[in-house]
Amino acid sequence: MSLPTKRSATTTATTSSSSTSATANFPPMKKAKSQAVSACSSLDPSCNKNGLHHFIPSTAADNDVVFDSSSMTLDDDPKLDDRSPPPAANLSRKKATPPQPAKKLVIKLVKAKPTLPAHFEVDTWAKLQSAIKAIFLKQPDSCDLEKLYQAVNDLCLHKMGGNLYQRIEKECEAHISSVLQSLVGQSPDLVVFLSLVERCWQDLCDQMLMIRGIALYLDRTYVKQTPNVRSLWDMGLHLFRKHLALSPEVEHKTVTGLLRMIERERLGESVDRTLLNHLLKMFTALGIYAESFERPFLDCTSEFYAAEGMKYMQQSDVPDYLKHVEMRLHEEHERCLLYLDASTRKPLIATAERQLLERHISAILDKGFMMLMDGHRTEDLKRMYSLFLRVNALESLRQALSSYIRRAGQGIIMDEEKDKDMVSSLLEFKASLDTIWEESFSKNEAFCNTIKDAFEHLINLRQNRPAELIAKFLDEKLRAGNKGTSEEELEGTLDKVLVLFRFIQGKDVFEAFYKKDLAKRLLLGKSASIDAEKSMISKLKTECGSQFTNKLEGMFKDIELSKEINESFKQSSQARTKLPSGIEMSVHVLTTGYWPTYPPMDVRLPHELNVYQDIFKEFYLSKYSGRRLMWQNSLGHCVLKAEFLKGKKELAVSLFQTVVLMLFNDAQKLSFQDIKDATSIEDKELRRTLQSLACGKVRVLQKVNAIQMKETVEENTSTTERVFQDRQYQVDAAIVRIMKTRKVLSHTLLITELFQQLKFPIKPADLKKRIESLIDREYLERDKSNPQIYNYLA
Repeated sequence: MSLPTKRSATTTATTSSSSTSATANFPPMKKAKSQAVSACSSLDPSCNKNGLHHFIPSTAADNDVVFDSSSMTLDDDPKLDDRSPPPAANLSRKKATPPQPAKKLVIKLVKAKPTLPAHFEVDTWAKLQSAIKAIFLKQPDSCDLEKLYQAVNDLCLHKMGGNLYQRIEKECEAHISSVLQSLVGQSPDLVVFLSLVERCWQDLCDQMLMIRGIALYLDRTYVKQTPNVRSLWDMGLHLFRKHLALSPEVEHKTVTGLLRMIERERLGESVDRTLLNHLLKMFTALGIYAESFERPFLDCTSEFYAAEGMKYMQQSDVPDYLKHVEMRLHEEHERCLLYLDASTRKPLIATAERQLLERHISAILDKGFMMLMDGHRTEDLKRMYSLFLRVNALESLRQALSSYIRRAGQGIIMDEEKDKDMVSSLLEFKASLDTIWEESFSKNEAFCNTIKDAFEHLINLRQNRPAELIAKFLDEKLRAGNKGTSEEELEGTLDKVLVLFRFIQGKDVFEAFYKKDLAKRLLLGKSASIDAEKSMISKLKTECGSQFTNKLEGMFKDIELSKEINESFKQSSQARTKLPSGIEMSVHVLTTGYWPTYPPMDVRLPHELNVYQDIFKEFYLSKYSGRRLMWQNSLGHCVLKAEFLKGKKELAVSLFQTVVLMLFNDAQKLSFQDIKDATSIEDKELRRTLQSLACGKVRVLQKVNAIQMKETVEENTSTTERVFQDRQYQVDAAIVRIMKTRKVLSHTLLITELFQQLKFPIKPADLKKRIESLIDREYLERDKSNPQIYNYLA
């Protein structure tokens, strides 16, 4: 070992008596030069060519070279070099020092770092380059994969990963550029060309996977540790995308081929869906799907369906067109599942819906909605609803439904010749709409409200008449003689009619006619079922409250009470001792406020009936003092036993018919005047009675009392007039009630409050007449400063 002659060495010394460390300066050892070199040579054969070694202080070992400085004196020291540092301060010539513990300096020789062979990087890359070229050329390589993988590891371990990455990238770019350039000017057949592009892409994917497998260590170390460096796979995609952009003919031809194939498939041709799938996945992997393919694809789709929509709307009827649209939307959805990217589904379906549906909403409704409704085409209507729902066009469908109901229903309501069938037609119409609402319109609440609003409008187109006809329809259903109708069917019919009843604004008209007909059914014993009658009253009570049905319920109470009175009368002393034999009479005692108002009709009854009436009156007044009885002969009915040539018959007839028939016990032939003089029946009523007896069909005598159940024109007019009178009283009461509360009110506000309180339709002009009437009767007065303001007079 050789040391510089004029340089000092600084080492760390350790003392055996103390753990304290100190720094010592040693002078150069000139005489020991050769020994040091020879010592170095003999001790460490690994000395490098330059003769440099590493000296590491440590504890002395058997093979260490040890310098013992304790035996050396200052005089023995060799001459210090002028440039050497001064000796330590504690060494003095003048003053002797005490003996010090022995100090040992240990110099340990360490091996040098191994060095790489010359041209290591170049040779290693040559092996890797050969393998990569073989991969691109699809040829075998002599070097196995394990050695190639180890070669990449060695380069990365020796910090050569950056160079390796750049060299791999350069090889890949050269190959990709060459391959894409080879596609320029290839087959004019687009399908063949697309197959070439697919093969090129598939080869690249396979090749990049193989290269990545060899250089996996590069991906996991250098790429991960270096920012802004792509993985080998991404680098390959980037290079493909870059050179595809540099070859616009290839990209344009590929996109055009894809669009042509999809168009041919829409036209019914069979295409290679796998090819489409692979190429579109290529666009997605390259990150150019949206810009290069999706945008022109959606434009072509829009043009295709715009033309097809116009063509089919002109050539097809609405049901077929809707089926075609449904099929097309299903096909486009399938395309998204089979080969289009998932992100395309929403804009693609929206484009098809816009061109096939949104543009033709009005035309579809105008051309086919009424036809579908008239034909009760629930499936087609369901299809229309579901398609319109997709494009937020349900409001247009709802308005079309409203218009249809009003137009179709107006024909039912306004045709006076069909009044007889109005209610049954309305029920059928409503049932049809309910079925469509449930099966086709998904029980949409808005559509349900539309049906209700349209029906309310319809039923009130003709003021009062529908309400009257609904009451008569119920009378027909609740009257005895409806054969083949079970109680369950009758109950179902009542529920359906009640739906129509809800739409009536003038419920007082319904009440008046229903009460009149109910009275006849109860008094003449013509009710089909008392349970059904009470069920209907209960339904009306639920709908309108107890105030609406108080009188109707009172009628039933009178009937029940009359049964008890008749039983009591039969057991009374008057009945047992005074009644004529051969006659049975039952009397209904009616409370005037509950029952309809009946005009008194005079008739001269047979003596036996007069006697019976007088005896009953005596009994009743003795039991209920202070009451007054008034006989309603027009409501009486009898069962007569008659003898004919063919045998005996029992005739169910009215009291007037009974009086007329009994005249023929004493005469074979009577004139109209003779009958009139004998019975004292009013002229018009007598004609009606005789008509029922003489002008019927064969065996008419078995049905002659049907005339009593029929309503006369006068009876109808009287009922209507009573409703009008009752309304006037209700209006007057409402005006007084409002003014009593408010004291002072303007005309406009008073009219507004009246419309809110009154439960029947009325014109403002009629309200004004009632206000004037109350002013005349001094319930109200006009304000002197403003005649449009009314004051209440207490």
